[in-house]
Amino acid sequence: MSAPISALRQFFYRPWMLATLAALASAAVLLAASIAIALQQMKDSEMAQMNAQGERFLERLEQVFGQLREGVDELQAQPVRGCSPAMVSVLQQVGLGSRFIYEAAYVDANVACSNRGGARAFVPTRAPDIQGPTYSYWLNTTTEPNENLAALMLARGNFLVSTSRGHLTDVVDLPPGGSLLVVLDNGTRAIPVLGPPQAWPPTNGWPPPSQKSLIELQDRLVYRMPTRSPDYQLALIAPRASLPLRMNGMLWLLFPGSLLAACCIGWLVLQLIQQRRSMSSELQNALRRGELQVLYQPIFELDSRRCVGAEALVRWRRPDGSLTSPDLFIPLAENTGQIRQITDFVLQRVLEQLGQLLRSHRNLYISVNLAACDVMVPRIGSVAARLLALHRVAPSQIAFEVTERGLIDVVVARDNLQALRAVGHQVLIDDFGTGYCSLAYLQTLPVDCLKIDKAFIDALGHDAASSGVAPHIIRMAHDLHLRVIAEGIESEEQAVLLNSEGVNYGQGWLFAHPLNARQFAELVTRGRQPRRARINDEP
Repeated sequence: MSAPISALRQFFYRPWMLATLAALASAAVLLAASIAIALQQMKDSEMAQMNAQGERFLERLEQVFGQLREGVDELQAQPVRGCSPAMVSVLQQVGLGSRFIYEAAYVDANVACSNRGGARAFVPTRAPDIQGPTYSYWLNTTTEPNENLAALMLARGNFLVSTSRGHLTDVVDLPPGGSLLVVLDNGTRAIPVLGPPQAWPPTNGWPPPSQKSLIELQDRLVYRMPTRSPDYQLALIAPRASLPLRMNGMLWLLFPGSLLAACCIGWLVLQLIQQRRSMSSELQNALRRGELQVLYQPIFELDSRRCVGAEALVRWRRPDGSLTSPDLFIPLAENTGQIRQITDFVLQRVLEQLGQLLRSHRNLYISVNLAACDVMVPRIGSVAARLLALHRVAPSQIAFEVTERGLIDVVVARDNLQALRAVGHQVLIDDFGTGYCSLAYLQTLPVDCLKIDKAFIDALGHDAASSGVAPHIIRMAHDLHLRVIAEGIESEEQAVLLNSEGVNYGQGWLFAHPLNARQFAELVTRGRQPRRARINDEP
């Protein structure tokens, strides 16, 4: 079973395969984003179209109702009654004087006449749709597709005025199956003014609690429009499939643009993988050619300014003299597994260079950084035991530093660190405060010392939000009976302040820059920092 899995992993770990997968994944994401933008654009287009149509119709309806009220008020105010020639003349004058009054009529129990001449006035046979204190309104008084028939009618006393359907349809281009409705009785009833009747209410629990104007249903869109009258509202209903939706021309460029961007991402991933593989190969050659070097950052006791140890740092100086930052090759080595070779190299080089110094100074120690992969497996202990026996150095003189981020599984890490500590190694938590190690976990870990990250040291004495972190860590360490080392001390003021807070040890440029083995040995034996030299000078 392992052979097929290994072959499958090798197949998918090929640069072109990873680049292809990256291109496909990015294409899927970009196309999904493009489709989402397109759908949102279509939705905005639907709303914009319905809003434009609704506003035009609402404006026209207000104009029509206004002229109908003015016309019927004028008729009600004049003294003539009945269907005399004088009444017909008045009705004609009102009809001719108003753009939207198609028919003006007088109706009583005995006679009816209108401005349309000898034609009998249309008399509604149903109760008014809206009954106000002064006016009565009839909506959609005919459903015949004839624009010269009355569509809206208003009455006051014995007078009726109406407008034709054509006065409403000339401002609204309804899609097939769409309707404009006047909503009455607090949303419980709707009368179509234009278009076919619609099922009302459109959904259960109407009106919806949402105040949105556009209500999206599965097959229809309902656009609600308030009016200046509290008696009615307008609603525009249109089937979704019948709306003439258009996407912006730039939007169509997103689709080929997404594919082009996906290809670019795939190409960049391929270049990055090849570059990383190239650097991985260069790192392997650097290990073989001995281009990696170990420097030592001294650790001092703050009271006596005596050097008590050092942190081993690995540096990569290429044949041309340039330095490759550890921030570049250490994460790469962790990803490729080469970090184990680097850790073994550092351990071996420390004992080769400083074995004699450590044997003659039994209280001196060197700390070596451990990657997460060595924290989670019991490997480094046997490597260290073999090298310590070869160079006759006590385990207490080699400490191991782990970061909070390296404690992926605290239970497994605790067991492996306890095994190191059981044979005499010290365990330090590096860059404490920058990870996710809680106090509850810290209490259970086999730890001897906490190292406070330089960022918190720099904040001391300032008003920065993190200025109180270092004192908190110091107090917590004291409560747990742990030593504290402050990293990155660059000024005497920082050293004095930290010492007053109870920090006993520190490292940083105030005391010494990273030194090679010869310089560090001189510092320990003579009690002072030697003359600065190139960091690649070997003893």
